[in-house]
Amino acid sequence: MTGLTLTSPAFADGGRIPHEHGYTEANTNPPLEIGGVPEGALSLVLIVDDPDAEEPAGKVWDHWIVWNIPPDTERIPEGWAAEDVSEGQNDYGETGWGGPNPPDREHTYRFLLYALDAKLGLSPNATKDDVYDAAGGHVLDKARLEGTYAP
Repeated sequence: MTGLTLTSPAFADGGRIPHEHGYTEANTNPPLEIGGVPEGALSLVLIVDDPDAEEPAGKVWDHWIVWNIPPDTERIPEGWAAEDVSEGQNDYGETGWGGPNPPDREHTYRFLLYALDAKLGLSPNATKDDVYDAAGGHVLDKARLEGTYAP
């Protein structure tokens, strides 16, 4: 059993995220591929954040918060319109994808995928903490993909 997987045809795990996905560039999410969703999953959650932002920003910077993704989703296309799912507010104060924009040096970005045995009844623009609180006790499996981006 391989478990839940998250990959991207645009970059390898630990590799460089293509420049066009940056906030000051095209600001589109990279394509993602999902596999190994466990039986019994009712939804997926995707969180993209930047733990390297703690020093310059004083916090882990949240770039994308998406929940209630259908569990049969196998691909999230580049520039996903994210219809029929819920998106929270990123740390740019916007809803949806907010691409990498490191102010100081190369940062590592985490793409965190969770398979849940529930759908989350959160209001639009919920925060990452709201999603984690609601998902508590419902995580069946998780996967992680990391990519780097430099200014």
